[in-house]
Amino acid sequence: MEPEQGDRVRVIADCVTYEGVLMPSTTGRIVIKLDNGYNVGVNKGAQIELVEKRAPASGEPGRERKQEWVSKDDLPTVAILSTGGTIASRVDYRTGAVTAQFTAEDVLDAIPELRGIANYRSRVVYNILSENMRAEYWVELARAIAEEIENGADGVIVTHGTDTMGYTAAALSFMIETPVPIVLVGSQRSADRPSSDNAMNAICAASVAVSDIAEVCVVMHGSTSDDFCQIHRGTRVRKMHTSRRDAFQSINASPIGRIDYPECEIRTFTDYIRRGERELVLRDGMEQKCALLKYIPGASPELLRFCSLSGYRGIVIEGTGLGHVASDWIELIEYAASGGIPVVITSQCLNGRICDRVYDTGRDMLNAGAIEAEDMLPEVALVKLMWSLGQGWEYDEICAKMTENIAGEISGSSGYC
Repeated sequence: MEPEQGDRVRVIADCVTYEGVLMPSTTGRIVIKLDNGYNVGVNKGAQIELVEKRAPASGEPGRERKQEWVSKDDLPTVAILSTGGTIASRVDYRTGAVTAQFTAEDVLDAIPELRGIANYRSRVVYNILSENMRAEYWVELARAIAEEIENGADGVIVTHGTDTMGYTAAALSFMIETPVPIVLVGSQRSADRPSSDNAMNAICAASVAVSDIAEVCVVMHGSTSDDFCQIHRGTRVRKMHTSRRDAFQSINASPIGRIDYPECEIRTFTDYIRRGERELVLRDGMEQKCALLKYIPGASPELLRFCSLSGYRGIVIEGTGLGHVASDWIELIEYAASGGIPVVITSQCLNGRICDRVYDTGRDMLNAGAIEAEDMLPEVALVKLMWSLGQGWEYDEICAKMTENIAGEISGSSGYC
């Protein structure tokens, strides 16, 4: 029988034996994914033999469930909502790339340790890689989460791609007041790689989902080793590295806590809203027509005019340092604000706080109608502005809400402005 893509094969080339999974090739060579996660290419003339046929993937004929799981009466119920991403991905043997294919049930099959933490029900809300995320998907996800909580879920896990997880976490933080934990989790490396972080992240996420932390949070590796995960507040977290397993960090705030692995003991560092303190409230309006502009030296203020005249209803600017733009932008900040378009100022520095009262430029910006975003991340300010506009509030109320701490996105005065 001739090996096919996805089959496990053994190849002998130049007296060296390689064993792994047969991958697609566009170079005329035999490409094999080794057990260490790396690919190797050998010449077509090499000896190749079939070791094992590829098991059918989810949805393919012949796919069988590994095990039928039985619920336990003494465990809480956690809803797993799958949106795709690397934690729910594997190699697509049609293209050789990683693609979102797993359902939430596949995650449970792959990580049986989850079954000792809770009973689960699962659903696929959508199945995308997170660069394809859109505001309407946030709304769909928020409604699905609220439905699960209304139906008695003791906690919710959302599997999500890491690239835009911070945006989704912020959106859910503003849209949902929750009486139970809502935990976003992903992985930097797909399940087929030996260095995958998906199992530990998912186990730690489940531990938080049954905890007392009734907030929207992100649970991801806290170091490059498999020793602990951090619990980040959904409005304070950013992905700070393209590929490291400890890519996520809390900005301008401490993490809520950490989960030591494999003990899954939770230690908290900050105050948080506890389970049952709030009733479920869903405010899922989102205005998509908002812009995030990054100021650079010499940038034309006509960018603001374009947004103002193109139907944008809100603008966030990443200014320099304490939150500044060039003086020739001030006139168009006033033009936008006078037309009822909120203009919110953040900083490219990430750490620290906006303070436009130190220099003349900043004071002129405030007089023109600019709104200080305090110590919010630029992307969080954008999502908050989208959400505020989606609530149907008047301009003055939106301006006030943007400087009010609603979901932990703004801390108290830093004391050095």
